Amino acid sequence: MKFVKALLITAIFAAPASLVQAQGANIAFGNIKQDTSAPVEVSADNLDVNQNTGSATLTGNVLVGQGAMRLSASVVQIVYSADRSQISKLKASGKVTLVSGQDAAEAAQAEYDVNSGVIVLSGNVLLVQGVSAITADKMRVDTNSGTARMEGRVKTVLNVKN
Repeated sequence: MKFVKALLITAIFAAPASLVQAQGANIAFGNIKQDTSAPVEVSADNLDVNQNTGSATLTGNVLVGQGAMRLSASVVQIVYSADRSQISKLKASGKVTLVSGQDAAEAAQAEYDVNSGVIVLSGNVLLVQGVSAITADKMRVDTNSGTARMEGRVKTVLNVKN
């Protein structure tokens, strides 16, 4: 049995980088299904509203919450729908952290499409799930299904119990 485990681990690490990069990794994210119809709550040190572009920019200790999901960043731009009746996107940058249940991810940027419930984190993404950690260039979170896909140079350490 130890030989089979060793062979499996060797095969994983010997796989060509392009194969691992092209396929990415699908994982669970968060422990609950996100309610994308829940209100979006926002707090920050500063708020600048631009009526011409239909956007608002939050700066300083920004915290955005929707249901059980939390996003924090240095700057978050809020983009409204064409008729300006609702938020359509949130664009975060600077020390972005996304938390859902026991899972947490960090990245340089994130974009949340409120209507589709998809969050794309990019730039040195680090996902921590319990004692496991995964890094990648990009992470796409589907808040409706509670899943995520790590893309672009995915790296992790596999711990094998004897």
